[in-house]
Parts: sequence; C-alpha cells; structure tokens
Amino acid sequence: MNARNVSTIILLLLVASGSWYLARSLQIEEPAETTSELGGDGFYLKSARILGTDEQGQLLFEIEAEFAEQQENSEIEMQNVRISYAIGAKVPWTIKADAATINGNQDRLRLRGHVSAVSNAGFAGQVTEIRTEQLDIEPAAYLAETASRVQIRIGSRSLTATGMLALLQDNRLQLKSNVNGKFVP
Repeated sequence: MNARNVSTIILLLLVASGSWYLARSLQIEEPAETTSELGGDGFYLKSARILGTDEQGQLLFEIEAEFAEQQENSEIEMQNVRISYAIGAKVPWTIKADAATINGNQDRLRLRGHVSAVSNAGFAGQVTEIRTEQLDIEPAAYLAETASRVQIRIGSRSLTATGMLALLQDNRLQLKSNVNGKFVP
C-alpha cells in the first residue's frame, strides 16, 4: 500500500464522517409525544349538556356549556354556561355566566364572570334581572347565593347590595348588606 492509497482512504473517511455529521445535524427532530395531564381518567366536552332530574326521572334543569373539562380533583370546569329550569319545575329563571365550576359532589356550581339571572315572571310579576361577578348555585335546591356585589332590576326599579340569597322557586330574595335602591313612581 503506497502513500497515495493511504491518503485516498483517509480522505474518503473524512468525507464520509463529515457527510454523516452534516446529515445528522440537519435532521428535523420529531416532537416528543405529549401525554394528557388527566392521565386518561378525565374528560373534556365541546357543547356539553348536563340534565338534572328528580327521583322519578323528571327533568328539573339543564346546564349547557360551550366547553367542559374534568379536573384532577373531580371538579368540572365549564366555559360560557347557561342554566335553565324545566317548565314543570315552575322556576322561570335563566342564568348565564362566562365560566363555572361544578364541585366534586356535582350538587353545587360556582358561576364566575358576567353572571346574570333573568326571569320574565320574576318578583312582583315583572321582568327581573340579577347581575353579579360570582354566584354559587344549587340547581336542584333552587338556591342561589353570593357574597359579592349584586345589581338587581325589577321593572324600572333598581337595587344594589353586597351579598344575596335567592330562593328561585319561591321567588324570594334576601339582600345581606349595603342595600341602595332607586324607585321611580
């Protein structure tokens, strides 16, 4: 083997290792496969609809949400929520909110963000609207409560208060503190 053959072999080895290194460095890395944080035990739904029934299976209320996702602590987070009562429940209220959380027992919801409750046959038979930023509601018990500031309109009358308890089926409302009102004759 002469010097020329040795230098050719060395040159070929350098070219081969250089091309291997170049090909490896230009290779696109595939993203690692992501796993769900829920570990397969949770769920998410688009256009979710939850029905609440009594012991005989009769519809009491309906909860609709654009998106719902089960959290690790068994709570359910929902976006753009609407709660309406069945005609047979005789509760003429429709409640809307930007977001809601259903507790693990699924008997209580915490509504957040631009919460409004409207009834066409509300207090004194007039259109009634309640607005607040947070509202805890037990749909099956027809109970709504907040410690936040509330704004209430009954026809042309308006009230503001801090804290409220509403018994929706009985059309009763209890304001807790800092009550201010405007009544037009």
